[in-house]
Amino acid sequence: MKKWFIILYLVIFGIPIHVLAYSDEVILGGENIGIHIDTPGILVIGFYKVNGSYIKGYPEVKVGDYIMEVNGEKVSKIEDLTSAIEKHVSDGQIVLTLKRGEETYKTALTLQMQDNVYKTGLYVKDGITGIGTLSYIDPGTKVYGALGHEIVEGTTGTMVEVASGSIFESSVTGIRKSTNGNAGEKDARFYYENVYGNIVNNTNHGLFGEYTKDASSLTIPVGTPEDITLGKAYLYTVLDGEKKEQFEIEITKIQEHNDVKNLSFTITDEKLLNTTGGIVQGMSGSPIVQNGKIIGAVTHVIVDNPITGYGIFITTMLEEGDKIKAE
Repeated sequence: MKKWFIILYLVIFGIPIHVLAYSDEVILGGENIGIHIDTPGILVIGFYKVNGSYIKGYPEVKVGDYIMEVNGEKVSKIEDLTSAIEKHVSDGQIVLTLKRGEETYKTALTLQMQDNVYKTGLYVKDGITGIGTLSYIDPGTKVYGALGHEIVEGTTGTMVEVASGSIFESSVTGIRKSTNGNAGEKDARFYYENVYGNIVNNTNHGLFGEYTKDASSLTIPVGTPEDITLGKAYLYTVLDGEKKEQFEIEITKIQEHNDVKNLSFTITDEKLLNTTGGIVQGMSGSPIVQNGKIIGAVTHVIVDNPITGYGIFITTMLEEGDKIKAE
């Protein structure tokens, strides 16, 4: 049966290099966090019809493009875009500067009036907000890792680019349980003013930045892939309020050569199963501990069997986070 999933550089003499060396002990995560990312420009997420048809630019504006300028004026927020368009409404046309991957394009977009309002035909957004779980904090550098996978914009399916962002206090207010074929999720309240840190990188190995809040001085040893065995382990996550709890899991497979799905596991903890029905959205990043060492973080749920899922090696996350120190 098909299973559906939810969500070296060459050394050359004379060129300085950075040696990546992650810490052998970290501060254990498990806290629920709010996440907000501001994108570099305004992301196009779709199109709507104006007077019965879609508006197209030249070259055609595509879903996943970032609008960087309107008639040469830089824009980064929806308000900026609206203001810039209003300045040129009388022209009946605007020139957009678009970022698509590493390339930039210019396109003329014709405005059309409908119901006495000029419209672009574009659905856009300028930021992403959500929840996840903190995996670890490096006590020496204060670099943190969270999620264990990239943040993807749900409509476009593209990895979100980071201009700036923050992680902040978040409290779990309820759980919508997972069932076979449907991943549940955590509901949460955000406290935007209580910032824990910034966001520097969004990668397929997780979300990384600098933790600016005071953190615990207690650390846990880092386990390498060679330390991991099949059998009992524990994940740490929040199910109610801000209380971090430990839950038992069973590691069933170790896949060292997979980029992100390194650990297969099954939830065996009755309390967790009764509360969540399995792995739920918002649990991504929950640290996994075995034999007193942090060895990984939860990344994916198998939707047609939500008591099972995948995790990433914590060393993979630490190597990615260590790049922040090297920059």
